[in-house]
Amino acid sequence: MAKKSWQSRMSGAVDELAVNFVESISVDWRLYKYDIVGSIAHAQMLSEQGLISKDEFRQIKQGLTEIAEQIEAGKFKFDKSQEDIHMVIEAALTKNIGEAARKLHTGRSRNDQVALDMRLWLRDCTETIIERIMKLQEALVKLAQKQGQVVMPGYTHLQRAQPVLSGHYLLAFAEQLQRDRQRFSDALKRINVCPLGSGALAGSSLPLNRRRVMELLGFAEITRNSIDGISDRDFCAEFVFTAALTAIHLSRLAEDWIIYSTQEFGFIRIGDAYCTGSSMMPQKRNPDMLELIRGKSGQLHGNLTALLTMLKGQPLAYNRDMQEDKKQVFDAADTLEATLAMAAAIVANTRFNPDKIQAGLDEGFLDATALAEYLVRKGVPFRQAHQIVGELVAQCEAEGKSLAQKPLDELQKACDKIEADVYENLTAENVVAGYAVEGSAGKQQLQEQLDFWQEHLKRTVEK
Repeated sequence: MAKKSWQSRMSGAVDELAVNFVESISVDWRLYKYDIVGSIAHAQMLSEQGLISKDEFRQIKQGLTEIAEQIEAGKFKFDKSQEDIHMVIEAALTKNIGEAARKLHTGRSRNDQVALDMRLWLRDCTETIIERIMKLQEALVKLAQKQGQVVMPGYTHLQRAQPVLSGHYLLAFAEQLQRDRQRFSDALKRINVCPLGSGALAGSSLPLNRRRVMELLGFAEITRNSIDGISDRDFCAEFVFTAALTAIHLSRLAEDWIIYSTQEFGFIRIGDAYCTGSSMMPQKRNPDMLELIRGKSGQLHGNLTALLTMLKGQPLAYNRDMQEDKKQVFDAADTLEATLAMAAAIVANTRFNPDKIQAGLDEGFLDATALAEYLVRKGVPFRQAHQIVGELVAQCEAEGKSLAQKPLDELQKACDKIEADVYENLTAENVVAGYAVEGSAGKQQLQEQLDFWQEHLKRTVEK
């Protein structure tokens, strides 16, 4: 069994049980690119500071590059006895180039090394997720452009409330996703900070140039406090929280569309490629992909709970508990990336069923609020108008009529302010046509929102 970097302090043989318990290479091997890039930058800085020779830097850089190529080609063996990706790569480098490799760890600890690797990995991962979110937004906007003029019921408490345009409904999800994008973009500012040079917790007496490493790796700044630099995992928790909140938004979309795709609703039809059948019932067409999107949100919430619980009881500075952060962060990233990709594909292959929606559109008194607002425009106080319309709804419900089917004279018995123009404000179509407030569910407002999203997404792509 290979000797560990810290083993000279210990006596006796290493227990195989302990080796298996403490290893993290089965998880953190994914950091190899970032560990190698970070090590090359560190070695270059050491060379520039005169702590290693230029030839030693050349050997280290060439050796690390060859290891990266071996890993990419699937020809590299990850030795779990070396515990983690840092020591696995360093051991391989030492075997390949000899003495120069022993100088690579100068002024560096695995504590600041892993903090660096996680920040580099999360920086790339966050940018990928932001792109995935934008792809889903684009799919929503395209569907809103194609079928956004369908008048459909809007719901509160899962009960019919007021009519909305389907495009307005779709763009509500685009707004939620925009906040998710903003949160990930904002998190990038706190991820993009270089901790290398913090050492084990107190820095180093060697003349390290931390800002040079920052420049070489494209960071915006360095950590100010070495203790915080190696013990901070806020950026991991923030990433997983933002992933969990994004998953909530995806789950809400999935829940709606699972309901809307039922035969009872029939508002939408999802492409066959994103549904499954039944092993027993030949007629079934199940929205399994949406159900999995909904289910995976629980997985992301579990990641967040596990990560926060792991962090909450740790004293400063570094503790081995932090090794467990990668499982949660990696799983959150993988799950969210896959879920966003699936959601975008489903949206791109879903269509509204206007005839089915229109057939039941007059049910539920979607125009009741508009009638109350009509009375307000006639000078009736809103609370009184609300009561009048409530009583009319009860009458119509008992008679099996809609408000628009109620004769004018009967409407006028309820309120003498009602005139013949009242019917211009009744039916779902007329209500949608009458929306006047900026950001509401009318046709003009939908066009304004579509114009915004087209321009916003175009600007984002051009950047």
